[in-house]
Amino acid sequence: MPLSSPSPRKLSHLRDISLRGYAREDGQVDIEAHLTDTKTYGFPSEHRGDVHPGDPIHGMWVRMTVDMEMRITACEAVSDHTPFAVCPGATPNFAKLAGLTIGAGFNRAVNERVGGVLGCTHLREVIAQMATVAFQTVWPMRKRQQDEQRQAEAAGAPRKRPHLLGTCHAYAPDSPVVRKKWPEWSDLAESAAEKTAG
Repeated sequence: MPLSSPSPRKLSHLRDISLRGYAREDGQVDIEAHLTDTKTYGFPSEHRGDVHPGDPIHGMWVRMTVDMEMRITACEAVSDHTPFAVCPGATPNFAKLAGLTIGAGFNRAVNERVGGVLGCTHLREVIAQMATVAFQTVWPMRKRQQDEQRQAEAAGAPRKRPHLLGTCHAYAPDSPVVRKKWPEWSDLAESAAEKTAG
């Protein structure tokens, strides 16, 4: 369903963000982001001279490597186009994100490491979006692992707690999704087990 018809207008600013998730041969994933800001008009810049329509004001890349536990093992940022000559000086700090785990409190932890003068507003915004792409990339890989685990269970191996349990509203222990996908891990299953034991 499209948006309603807008009032008469003229395009002024374009922000394009591409996000890609790659499965690596070593079992980890690379999440890459490319952010570009352009204007439809030219303007003079004290630091860059004349900026023409379509010239990138921001042109930035980030690569974040994540393991199957959603832990960042490496992060690299590059700024090809910036409004000020000093801006690329913030990019090496994004390597400090290595060691963080994507999950509850992730954005706060990112701000602690590359917030304010330590980082770049635009790169920080992209990191938050990269986190959701990491989930979308890692989840199918984890599902394959879970399928393999289920096959092992058929041979008598104990079942592991699902990685996604408790990571969002849909995967809350008391949600209908969990009751259907993993009934033995739902709150209802735990309550039933407690009543039986009592």
